[in-house]
Amino acid sequence: MARIIAISNQKGGVGKTTTAVNLGACLAAAEQRVLLVDMDPQGNATSGLGVDKHSDGGSLYDVLVHDEPIRNIVRQTELSTLHVAPSNTDLVGAEVELTSALAREHVLADKIEAVESDYDWIIIDCAPSLGLLTVNALTAADAVLIPLQTEYYALEGLGELTRTIRLIQRRLNPRLVLEGVLLTLYDGRNRLNQQVAADVQRHFGDKVFETIIPRNVRLGEAPSFGKPIILYDIDAKGAQAYMGLTRELLARHGIQVSRQTLTNAALSA
Repeated sequence: MARIIAISNQKGGVGKTTTAVNLGACLAAAEQRVLLVDMDPQGNATSGLGVDKHSDGGSLYDVLVHDEPIRNIVRQTELSTLHVAPSNTDLVGAEVELTSALAREHVLADKIEAVESDYDWIIIDCAPSLGLLTVNALTAADAVLIPLQTEYYALEGLGELTRTIRLIQRRLNPRLVLEGVLLTLYDGRNRLNQQVAADVQRHFGDKVFETIIPRNVRLGEAPSFGKPIILYDIDAKGAQAYMGLTRELLARHGIQVSRQTLTNAALSA
């Protein structure tokens, strides 16, 4: 069965969607079957993979509100083993309409269960909030990955997120664990960035990924072309970092893959 990872942080601008898109793409390049579930009404993960979020074919709104099977809305991306369950601004309405639904926190989990055996990894890009959509994502997930910008305010909001995770573990999803904390938008020349990184590593220990995602112009450009960074500029520092993260994540789960394998897969896509 697929391992389901929710990528969550209620603070915007921390590299959450960038991580969802590029981790998903790198896992696909490692010959893993991947489904990216876009649970953010902004739909940036959808468009970041070159999928038109306003085209016909359905979206997660139809899955959550109109009981559409998730398999019916899944779209192919440029990478053959990477699929996306798209979203758009309609998803804003789902949060309201689910309020009165029976077992409202489990709707996504029930839908994902039908496709779990089709994939090795299911990556859920959460909305930048701790509302019902994010609660659904965390209830469906096996683990949560927290992207954390190396700035003071990002640290401030971390306590609220970890409290929410503990609450969901106790009441809704006892199997939920912390996959890891990923430091993002890092500038090694900035002393504050260094201090925040040290504080996070001191607090979370080996749950902090060794890979650190740097500030990188090419990483910021790639979504406007509808491509993950490994298909946009394989030599960029951002591409190298996300390949490193993917290898680290896979190694944690007993799967070894070389950087050259990822590079070759990206170049042949």
